[in-house]
Amino acid sequence: MAEPVSGIKACVFDAYGTLFDVNSAAARLAPELGENWLRLAETWRSRQLQYTWLRSLMGAHADFERVTREALDIALETVGIANPVLADRLMALYFHLDAYPEVPAVLRALKARELHTAILSNGSPRMLAAAVGNAGIAPDLDAVLSVEAVGVYKPHPSVYALATGHFGIAKDEVLFLSSNGWDAHGAAHFGFRVVWINRFRQPVERLPGRVLSTLDDLSALPGLVHP
Repeated sequence: MAEPVSGIKACVFDAYGTLFDVNSAAARLAPELGENWLRLAETWRSRQLQYTWLRSLMGAHADFERVTREALDIALETVGIANPVLADRLMALYFHLDAYPEVPAVLRALKARELHTAILSNGSPRMLAAAVGNAGIAPDLDAVLSVEAVGVYKPHPSVYALATGHFGIAKDEVLFLSSNGWDAHGAAHFGFRVVWINRFRQPVERLPGRVLSTLDDLSALPGLVHP
């Protein structure tokens, strides 16, 4: 059982993989992509993350829309699909990813308890606005924060500092939620209190930063967090 967390003023969520299903774009086109659709989706995601880290190390930032398209192009080549029209359709669908089913109710419950809520994401403002609008969760978010404000990707500390700066609160007054183990550890190393949403039963990362607890999804969160 996850332990309750008190003294929290803001619940800050990663977006992709935590609130939004990153495989849902490819899943919608599975009949056209064929049996390799899941391999494509997984390769797309892994390259997308690799490119954010590599660009950060290289000092060669590009926004998440460009990174996502470049990752898609190499993923399609990897699985042997050469179809520019299909590539454009997949990219368009990434702006309208499905939210995980528990997300709207969880955000409403947190807001009802007078907790601040926010997204802190690698996504560009345009991509995040589309995803939030598609999911209908904008009324239950106080902020949607993008790495574009600092020009570097997670897990750089300047990204996590966007949340404390926006709300004017201490690091330990933030509860950060991410489905990405590396992101959870990055946020914990920065000083946030962190719950890892381990949707896919991944092994624990060997990285700095202590994660408080692990949940299978976000459903139990409102019962665990206390102002």
